[in-house]
Amino acid sequence: MLVLVLDTATPAVTAALAEVESSGHAVLAQRATVDGRAHGELLAPQIDALLAEAGVKPRDLAAVVAGVGPGPFTGLRVGLVTAASLTMALNIPAYGVCTLDALGLRTAGRALVATDARRREVYWAVYTDGSPLTGPAVDKPADVAPRLAEFAVTAAVGEGAAKYADVLGLPAGEQLYPDPSALVELAAQRVREGAPSEPLTPLYLRRPDAVEPSARKPALSASER
Repeated sequence: MLVLVLDTATPAVTAALAEVESSGHAVLAQRATVDGRAHGELLAPQIDALLAEAGVKPRDLAAVVAGVGPGPFTGLRVGLVTAASLTMALNIPAYGVCTLDALGLRTAGRALVATDARRREVYWAVYTDGSPLTGPAVDKPADVAPRLAEFAVTAAVGEGAAKYADVLGLPAGEQLYPDPSALVELAAQRVREGAPSEPLTPLYLRRPDAVEPSARKPALSASER
């Protein structure tokens, strides 16, 4: 079964084509461009390019796997809207994966996964041998650091971990962004079983930067001025 894998929860705009079989899975083609301000411009051309590279038509896809964050509002929305549109147009299921889980899947021991949440904050969670120990959260690195001692964390991965390594007090590993292979691995069993399509609910963890303006106050009458 051919599966399209998407993630736009980090500055890495990622698209991949994977094959899921009863015995395992493999990534056949992938594209990833690091640009936190161009998710909307980059994702669709990357999907077209990797499908063309593999000689695959959209109708050949059996499912879409999408990283659901946590991530900044605008970038994350691009990937999830694209995934949802494809599944509706092709009548195929969608499966969501926490982006932090994909980063943490192949860590060993107690590890911190942290991505850049902007506003001098990180999205983060702690993992034990690749399995989540905590749920995802968003905090300032200085507030995360004391928690790491409580959890006996000894390693860290992710762009946020690298950016704030001095504050967190942990050396950061080389992996900055989610690996498409990890994303599809976390959804592979659902794909094999033909599980029902899932709503792709984004993990924003906070309100978007852009909000609708509040209603204007009525103008004061001359007597009220």
